[in-house]
Amino acid sequence: MVLDAFSVRVALGVVTVTLLVLFCTSFHRTRSPYAGWWSLALLEFMVGNAAFLLNGTPHQQWANPLGNVLVVAGAFSVWAGAKTLRDQKAPPWQLAIGPAVTAIASILESPATNVWSGGFVYLAMMTVGISLAAYDLWFIKSSHSQVHKALSIAAGLLAIYYMGRWMVYALEGPASHAFTTYFGPGPSALISMVLLVTVSFSMTALTSDQLIRGLKERAARDHLTGLLNRGTFLDLAGTELNRLHSTGSGAAVVLADLDHFKAVNDEYGHGAGDVALRAFAEACGASVRSTDLIGRYGGEEFILFLPGATQDRAESIAAEISRRMAATPAPEGVSFPTISYGVTSSIPAGADLTFMIEVADAALYSAKAQGRNRIVGADRLEAAIIADEARS
Repeated sequence: MVLDAFSVRVALGVVTVTLLVLFCTSFHRTRSPYAGWWSLALLEFMVGNAAFLLNGTPHQQWANPLGNVLVVAGAFSVWAGAKTLRDQKAPPWQLAIGPAVTAIASILESPATNVWSGGFVYLAMMTVGISLAAYDLWFIKSSHSQVHKALSIAAGLLAIYYMGRWMVYALEGPASHAFTTYFGPGPSALISMVLLVTVSFSMTALTSDQLIRGLKERAARDHLTGLLNRGTFLDLAGTELNRLHSTGSGAAVVLADLDHFKAVNDEYGHGAGDVALRAFAEACGASVRSTDLIGRYGGEEFILFLPGATQDRAESIAAEISRRMAATPAPEGVSFPTISYGVTSSIPAGADLTFMIEVADAALYSAKAQGRNRIVGADRLEAAIIADEARS
């Protein structure tokens, strides 16, 4: 039995419109990136399938290529949404290449008389887009559910189905009995309709998981600089230091203070002070490794935890931060403050995080006492203390 393609596509359109309204409302309320991409995908599927309904009319010449392009764009939008659940972004050129190639192939194969114009490329691009979505859905780190695994499997099965369509199309053509019976517009629209409903309802759990992760991330970060807040930094650094000591490794701690920061606020306004804080945070981020931790310790004071770093390496990083800060363009008429640093490092069997911070704080105090805009390491601080005791 051959399904009536027109009727199934109309039903698919009704289902898609309903889901689109529901998830546009969800995106407006939650602003979840995944909900946004899924809403865009639904819109592209809806308009694309509506264009296919014009096959056999004088509008087929433009409607058929448009339908191919939009449905492929929808598949790649699903992939882009899946990547947001991994806190990644798909480059725009990667999202555009599939629809662009499909458009060229469709236009070159007489779309006015050939309802399968560009069909070979269209089916190949659908297979690629859905396969990419299945891959990224599988590797989501979900802390609340494993629904993404089921969605990945569903997307993988759909990708296999489209690969089957592509292979039969290539080997036997779209007019063959096998293609029209199992892989034609009617069966594919029916399968797509079932999967759209399944994926849409499952998406609620994924969107919720994304929102919860976002809330946790915002709660752990300083709203102005984007750095870790004090509590989160201390928790993460303490855990990491214990792990390092258990493996015979050490770490370094850097305390940094923006010199005469109150004067910046008083002279240029708090807006300029905020710009200076963000500039320093960016300088820190550009100077350290991805495994290092940076936190806003309080006010204009910042703290860095550098796993495996020696005293000399930590001091070099502090110097690099100051260089980057000095090279950062400041608002017109504003001068960014200099920075004072206190640096210490632990040995494999060394002290805990609290003691390291106390030592770094003492070194920072010494840097301020010596005139600010300098780096004082705990080793030099100890030498200075011994010299002072000798003189006394």
